[in-house]
Amino acid sequence: MPSFYAAVPTEPYPIPAVPPDVVPQRFWRQRVENPFPDERVGTIVVDPNAFYLHLVEEGGSAMRYGVGVGRQGFSWSGDAVVQYKRQWPRWKAPDDMVARQPELEPYSVANGGMDPGLDNPLGARALYLFENGQDTLYRIHGNPEAQSIGQAVSSGCIRMLNQDVIDLYNRVTDGARVVVRPSQMPDALA
Repeated sequence: MPSFYAAVPTEPYPIPAVPPDVVPQRFWRQRVENPFPDERVGTIVVDPNAFYLHLVEEGGSAMRYGVGVGRQGFSWSGDAVVQYKRQWPRWKAPDDMVARQPELEPYSVANGGMDPGLDNPLGARALYLFENGQDTLYRIHGNPEAQSIGQAVSSGCIRMLNQDVIDLYNRVTDGARVVVRPSQMPDALA
């Protein structure tokens, strides 16, 4: 594993190293030739079908990250902006999720959500996406489950390794454009 996937002991909730042989190498963070040359520098392009997120950089390159995609991540596409970002955010289970999984009631919006930490589904950082001033309820966020990278998973939006979401968080500004490409939800998640 590259050194940037080592443990991060300096965080408020120390992040363990990404276990070896869990995340396929093709999903490791890397600088690539920009596959979206028509997008301006600073734009995030999410391709749920390929399980990649690209951040367009200057000079014809992009930083590419592997992602895991949950049901919500397959259900929305379009243009948005990063309205705001949060370090170690609270997670609030949406009402429709609580209806399906009543055991999540303690983490509902009405109950104030789940405290930050390593078990929080939003992980170390979250980017909140808005479209025309309205919350899309779509998030790009860290997650505690490295094995979900490159996978379609039952819940969540766009999941990243905590080390990767910290890197993205540090590169992206509030107001950054986000393009979420249309995707096809796997039958198992439909």
